[in-house]
Amino acid sequence: MEKEMRTVPRPLVRTNQWFIVASVVASWITGQEWILAIPLAAGLLGLLVDFNPVMRFAKLFLKQKPSEYIPEEYDQQQFNQFISVVCLALGLIGFLLDWTILAYASTIMVAMAAFVAILGFCIGCFIRFQWKQYMYRRSLRQP
Repeated sequence: MEKEMRTVPRPLVRTNQWFIVASVVASWITGQEWILAIPLAAGLLGLLVDFNPVMRFAKLFLKQKPSEYIPEEYDQQQFNQFISVVCLALGLIGFLLDWTILAYASTIMVAMAAFVAILGFCIGCFIRFQWKQYMYRRSLRQP
């Protein structure tokens, strides 16, 4: 018996991506680094207790049933969220400690990855796929 794959409607994923991009850009423009704590907290909640307030709020505006939208794989989204949480945390820490290179490198990476995903190429998906391929090839070499 095949396990049913858990999915997330694409509009919710896109909303979360736009929220990350907008938050990072807003923190740069205003110089208010604390803004990064908002998508960081939402991402941590999503990872730790399966409740992302950004996605939950966006779900209120879906016009169709969630199952009628293009599905995104839940496990892949969790992987992507983990990467964004790490980058946002490093960015916030970098700003708080005046480690400018770390702060901008981390926030540029997360904003670019989210924006590129909005455009249609998921960097996190590519990384996870390559990792799974590596693990599979490695398993074939095991005695």
